[in-house]
Amino acid sequence: MTSRSLLEGQGVRQITGGLGTLDREVFEAVAESPSMLLDKAMPVLTRAADHSKLWFAIAAVLAATGSPSARRGAGRGVITLAFTSLATNQGAKRVWKRARPNRTLVPLVRRSRRVPTSNSLPSGHSASAAAFAVGVGLENPPLGLGLALLAGLVGLSRVATGAHYPGDVFAGFGIGAAIAVLGGRLVPPIVPAKLPSTEPLVIDTPERPEGDGVVLVINPASGSGTGTRVIDEVREKLPKAEIVELGPDDNPETVLREAARRAEVLGVGGGDGTVSAAASVAVSTGLPLAVFPAGTFNHFAKDIGCDTVERTVSAIRNGNVSCVDLVCLNEDQMVINTASIGAYPLFVQTREKLEHKVGKPLAGMYAMLHTLRRGTPVRIRFDNKTIQTSLFFLGNSVYLPSGFAPARRTRMDDGLIDVRILETGKRFSRLRILTAVALGRLERSPLYHEIQAPEFSFEAVDGPTPLARDGEVGNTYDKASFSAKYRVLPVFRPLL
Repeated sequence: MTSRSLLEGQGVRQITGGLGTLDREVFEAVAESPSMLLDKAMPVLTRAADHSKLWFAIAAVLAATGSPSARRGAGRGVITLAFTSLATNQGAKRVWKRARPNRTLVPLVRRSRRVPTSNSLPSGHSASAAAFAVGVGLENPPLGLGLALLAGLVGLSRVATGAHYPGDVFAGFGIGAAIAVLGGRLVPPIVPAKLPSTEPLVIDTPERPEGDGVVLVINPASGSGTGTRVIDEVREKLPKAEIVELGPDDNPETVLREAARRAEVLGVGGGDGTVSAAASVAVSTGLPLAVFPAGTFNHFAKDIGCDTVERTVSAIRNGNVSCVDLVCLNEDQMVINTASIGAYPLFVQTREKLEHKVGKPLAGMYAMLHTLRRGTPVRIRFDNKTIQTSLFFLGNSVYLPSGFAPARRTRMDDGLIDVRILETGKRFSRLRILTAVALGRLERSPLYHEIQAPEFSFEAVDGPTPLARDGEVGNTYDKASFSAKYRVLPVFRPLL
């Protein structure tokens, strides 16, 4: 060994020895500090953190909240804690040998009741605390900050009660944080999408306190009789509005076009299929549209803020009109909500039937499994690639949340088409999709395709395929081309 190597070894030993001396001196300073706060709070806190009871309790509280990021953080925190505990107790503590501090220096009232027998380096309590705090913080930074402060106090409690040196605590913090960060690299946290926000396009429209010039076309039998109730409310609140009741043999589009000839405002009440026909007539005739929620689900009415008759009536009385987007299919048909191919309608029906009984996550899991088993796959070509899919969704404007359970739109004038596709033609695709759904990571799966663009088109590889539009199965198509019609439809709606 050269003299240089000897000198370097002596230098490392001197630094290590100096750090060890400093570590012991800091421990003694904390141990000998006369503090009622340390005497009372530290033993309680360190006992709460025994066997990670504190963190499991916090995870249960977070999981019970309505915040998706808090629930994801709770799951990530617990999983990270489990890996960290295993790595610390079965790995690090067996590698680094270090005796525990001299507990007699700590006041009796502050000493932990349980005397640890494992090596002192690193602190398992501190590693678990950092792992949980950083794990939660990756999904919800504000919660992570608060938990990091609590984790720091847990680390202090291990020194104050005589269980560890400060160096043990810092080593534990480093291990726990490193494992949490590594987990974040392997399974990246979900970053909520931020949608662009612009001012709505408001149209000057005269007030109509009694419904002058409004012609309402409505099916009394729609929504299991809801249409009749809507008719009664409109007659009472807008006495000058003309009401045209659709009969069982009437063609809604024909009746709507006749009504538009004498209307200043075209009103419609019925399912989304009827509303879609009315939207097409309103655009072609240049009339504003008033939508009354008389169908079963009323997706379009809800998304424009007209989920009650009173809201639509108020908008008509006050002359509140703004413009929303439509999607044009093959240049001759309008889509107000969604279009789909494959078994997407079956997926939605199954999920909505169960979600009120077992909750949306379990209902979505079952609906996905049911649909993947029962649905007939379709091969389509888009963007110069061919894939097989059983679930294809296309929406007018961007839907939330991300993933394959789009439920709502926060705006309807962004000029975009929202496309979600599940690819089912690859090896073990069903198992991979279900696993991703169970872990809440579907949107990161290579089998999931999400596109937001002003235009989208596809070609059915194996011949014409049926396409459902606004909840109703329509024609079959070899090719389908969709284009967003930006703010083309003026509608009566509450102004924000």
